[in-house]
Amino acid sequence: MTAVPARRRAALVVLCLVQFMLVLDDNVVSVALPSIRHDLGFSGPGLAWVVNAYFLAFGGLLLLAGRVADLFGRRRVFLIGVALFGLASLACGLARQPWQLVTGRFVQGAGAAVAGRAALSLITLSFPGTAERARALTIWGAVAALGGTAGLVVSGVLTGLTSWRWIFLINLPVAATAILLLPRLTPESRAGRRSRLDVPGTFLGTAAVVSLVYGLLQAGESGWAGRAVITPLLLAAVLAAAFVLTEARMAQPLVPLSFLNDRTRAVANGATLLFSAAYYAMAFLLMIHLQAVLGYGPLQAGLAYLPYGAGILAGMRVSTRVMTKMGLRWALVCSFLLSAAGLLLLSGVGAGDPYVTGVLPGMLVTSLGCGLSLPILTVAAVAGTTGENAGVGSALFSAVQQIGGAVGVAVLVTAAERHHGPPAEGFSFALVIAAGLLVLGALGTAALLQTRGNASGSGTASWKEHHG
Repeated sequence: MTAVPARRRAALVVLCLVQFMLVLDDNVVSVALPSIRHDLGFSGPGLAWVVNAYFLAFGGLLLLAGRVADLFGRRRVFLIGVALFGLASLACGLARQPWQLVTGRFVQGAGAAVAGRAALSLITLSFPGTAERARALTIWGAVAALGGTAGLVVSGVLTGLTSWRWIFLINLPVAATAILLLPRLTPESRAGRRSRLDVPGTFLGTAAVVSLVYGLLQAGESGWAGRAVITPLLLAAVLAAAFVLTEARMAQPLVPLSFLNDRTRAVANGATLLFSAAYYAMAFLLMIHLQAVLGYGPLQAGLAYLPYGAGILAGMRVSTRVMTKMGLRWALVCSFLLSAAGLLLLSGVGAGDPYVTGVLPGMLVTSLGCGLSLPILTVAAVAGTTGENAGVGSALFSAVQQIGGAVGVAVLVTAAERHHGPPAEGFSFALVIAAGLLVLGALGTAALLQTRGNASGSGTASWKEHHG
């Protein structure tokens, strides 16, 4: 990007640094969960809210955040989101009660949704040329992938050497740097055509998912028959139905229902929901298992995840080649089945198993499947989109990832907690369910995904255009 002016390069560095921070916080708490549980007195299902509060706010507000940025100014909204994220990080680092940490995580997720969507718009506008935009988005995507893996390592290092509180406090200098520098590096911009905010749709959709996850987590504490479980699950169904009816009547809905009439995009988002449920739950449960059952310290558990990042990068490196040879449909089926095999290998890890022959094989297979699946899912989720609806496609895909992660953690943590027997057996049982979700995704993809040549061809071309 030598031809790009220095100011725009500097803006890209700042925006990517913030993106790294936002994605890192997706799973930065994973290694620290046992320490957080001990210090603040969380229950098992209650501990899942430390993860899920962030997912729910991030996923539930992504679509609205993009509309807000277009309407009120992308740079202004980005700075507000970063400031909100920084203040919430401070609150998390100083939390003394479980509710304080969960509230802080929810506000963190809201700030991440606002800042992340505005940042992507700023990059797109700052690099208008096709080639330079492709390179900028490639850097953006690589930083996001690195942040997802680095969160586990950073969490292990900080928790092991200092305190779990520093996994939140370390965000403050990053947020302050972005707030100070970005106004000098990029101009303000707004959409030429004013649009309305779909506040009712946002409220109903987010409330439905929160109610669903709350009911599932309550099942881990009181069983499935209690009023504390049935009431929020019924409320979630009512809110979801109201969301669909509201979106159908809105002139400018968050997600036009016609957008999902395309079978490739509909199947891709359904598969993404299952994929995210399995993988986010795996990261949550495996970190607990490594420390509570295998006796790893936080630093050792974080470092144990380093090969996972290598496997993801290896899978992403060959994903385009696999798509070209097999097409979207069968490439996605094979990647899901490979991921399921990795989860089954991990489900067999028991107390006393060595890392190299016990944990590592399953981790490598699982990460390779993850690296293969992510680009394929991305291509399928935005297949056939145009300049008018590409933003909806990418935002919906990101939202489904976050919401799927929240639901997956809720369901599988509940399954592990309610399983009779030692904790190691509950862990294995939950990972077998996660593998089953991926097999279900593979079967659904094989049965429902389009086989037209244009679906895979245009999708692969789109991936190459945006990722080099």
